[in-house]
Amino acid sequence: MSTASATKILIVDDASFMRVVLKDILVSHGLVSQVYEAGDGLAAVESYRQVKPDIVTMDVNMPKADGIQALKAIMQFNPKAKVVMVTSVEQKHIVQDAIKFGARDYVVKPFDRSNVAMVISKVIRAR
Repeated sequence: MSTASATKILIVDDASFMRVVLKDILVSHGLVSQVYEAGDGLAAVESYRQVKPDIVTMDVNMPKADGIQALKAIMQFNPKAKVVMVTSVEQKHIVQDAIKFGARDYVVKPFDRSNVAMVISKVIRAR
């Protein structure tokens, strides 16, 4: 059975272009089968509760609730949630906080396609 056969992902970013880029990377690498999207932190938490995805990519800077606030809410709902933070190079210090709050890993914008695929694959396989 391939990894993507039953893998649901929630891609959270306020920029629709970034959601499209991430979706393209993950689908083209065969890592996910169902893709859901949210454009802000509040929508992310609501979508997580409804969809119960296998993995989430979470932007840091977003309206309504930032990625850290959304991460905390998701982890309260499901302490085993697999969340990968998406950040820019100058925000790496924020990722350290995210890891403390339960994020599994992170990827940095601008994306290196193979690195994104490697990180997401590793987190999907992790128990």
